[in-house]
Amino acid sequence: MATRIRLQRHGRKSYAFYQIVVANSRAPRDGKFIERIGSYNPNTNPATVDLNFERALYWLQVGAQPTDTVRSILSHEGVCLKKHLLEGVKKGAFDEATAEAKFQAWLKNKQASVQAIKDKNSEAAKQAAKARLEAEKEANKAKAEIVAKKKAELAAAEAAKQAEATEEAPAAESAE
Repeated sequence: MATRIRLQRHGRKSYAFYQIVVANSRAPRDGKFIERIGSYNPNTNPATVDLNFERALYWLQVGAQPTDTVRSILSHEGVCLKKHLLEGVKKGAFDEATAEAKFQAWLKNKQASVQAIKDKNSEAAKQAAKARLEAEKEANKAKAEIVAKKKAELAAAEAAKQAEATEEAPAAESAE
C-alpha cells in the first residue's frame, strides 16, 4: 500500500486550516486516513504547526511520501533533517551523539529566528498603534481648536449684543 503524508482540509470558506494525516494514496483528500500526526493553521502570523515529531519521523522512515506542502512543513519543523542525520548514522558517517548535537544546534538556531520574527512583528504592531494614537491626538487637537474658535466667535457676538443692548437702554431712558 502506497502511503502519503498529506493535508486534510477543514474550516470554512476563505478560512481553512489543515490536519496533517497519513493516508492511502488512493483515498480521497478529506476521506479515510491511517493516522493523524498534526495540524497546520496558516491563518496565524507566523503559521501555527502542531506536529507529533516522533510519528512523523517514523512514517518517513518506513517510506511514506509527503506531498510538497507537507515536505516543506516537515523541513521547517526539522523532521527531514533528523531523518537525514539518522541515515548518516546508519551508514556510519558519524555517531548518534554527533547527530543529536547537530540537530539540537539547528533547533536552537531555528527557535531563535522564529522568536526574532515574533518580536519584530509585535514591535511593528506597537509602533503602528503608537502612530495611530499620535494621529488621533493631532486630529482631536485640531478639532478642539476649531471648537474653541467658534465658541470665541459666539462669545464675542454675544458680548457685542450685550453692549449694544446696554447702549440702547440709556439712550431710550434719556429720550423719555
